[in-house]
Amino acid sequence: MVEQFVVMPLSVLQANLYLFTGAGFASRQMANLAKPSLSIAVDELGFISMKAVTTVKTLEIKFKLDEEFDETTADDRKVRTTMSLEDGKRIQKQTWEGKTTIIEREIQDSKMIAKCIMDDVFAIRTYEKDA
Repeated sequence: MVEQFVVMPLSVLQANLYLFTGAGFASRQMANLAKPSLSIAVDELGFISMKAVTTVKTLEIKFKLDEEFDETTADDRKVRTTMSLEDGKRIQKQTWEGKTTIIEREIQDSKMIAKCIMDDVFAIRTYEKDA
């Protein structure tokens, strides 16, 4: 089931990301310019790799489903993360300092939709395959 999320570079459209991150105007402008290219792969041992590349920063995580791991986020938060599959969605749960973020990813019409949720604020990123 994780195979549906194995994709090569994707570009992203963003909605409400500034509300979700709480970023100021200058940071929002930088984020809008730094559209990530995302690659996802699974190795022979079942580890999943996600690599996001922008002109500003490259982030890569490697994990197994349902196993907690340490992650440093794009905004430099140190979080404990668990990835799982639920109802055809890949769920990423990040916890730090008593807070929780959920990122739900699903495939719709050959696009990967990522819904980022924290309390009552959410953002949506739509990833499309590069030509």
